[in-house]
Amino acid sequence: MSKISFDDFLKLDIRVGEIIRVEDFEGLKTKAYKVWVDFGSSIGIKKSSAQICELYNKENLVGKNVLAVINFEKKQIKNFMSEVLILGVYSDAGVVLITPDKKVKKGDKLG
Repeated sequence: MSKISFDDFLKLDIRVGEIIRVEDFEGLKTKAYKVWVDFGSSIGIKKSSAQICELYNKENLVGKNVLAVINFEKKQIKNFMSEVLILGVYSDAGVVLITPDKKVKKGDKLG
């Protein structure tokens, strides 16, 4: 396992956002969704490609709060620009999203 400094960790901008739209991402080798996440008025709506289809369907994702890294470089995936990385844990059943367990505001920062 590679070690990083605390200063390296602080470079990550991890925020809470609410999923507001989900579409199937056609044409990929691995099943994925196109996801739109609202991080509040100061950050706005950002897009992400997410391979979370094993445990989540589109309808159940809308309205869900998630944690995401919002300061990665954008990544072009086919005809879609992924702007943030939604965080999850790899489990035997599939990716489990990391979500706050209490009510928080859109855009709140991981601290």
